[in-house]
Amino acid sequence: MSEFRFKQVIVFRSDLKLSRGKIAAQAGHAAVSAAEETRKHNRDWWESWIKEGQCKIVVKVKSEKELLELRKQANEMDLPNALIVDSGLTEIPPGTITCLGIGPAPVEKIDKLTGGLPLL
Repeated sequence: MSEFRFKQVIVFRSDLKLSRGKIAAQAGHAAVSAAEETRKHNRDWWESWIKEGQCKIVVKVKSEKELLELRKQANEMDLPNALIVDSGLTEIPPGTITCLGIGPAPVEKIDKLTGGLPLL
């Protein structure tokens, strides 16, 4: 990981027990939405991340409460992020918060927030 200066982290709720396909779809939503937030608000970070190869890490938290606390902290740290709320067309009820995309942002900033979380 040392070759990357920028990365994106996608944080999932492990309490939902989503299928692999649903996880992949939600991760896609989080990656695109958070990247778009970065592109709009910190284009230099976004461009550097694109050029480096778009490093992404997927981690987990135990609950919606933990995910929302992480989002609050990301906002306090001025880290671009996107909370993903499912429309309820397949596996889970409408309005279920599934994951949070953070960044892309400098590795050192993101690691302060998510570095201690276990991989999904």
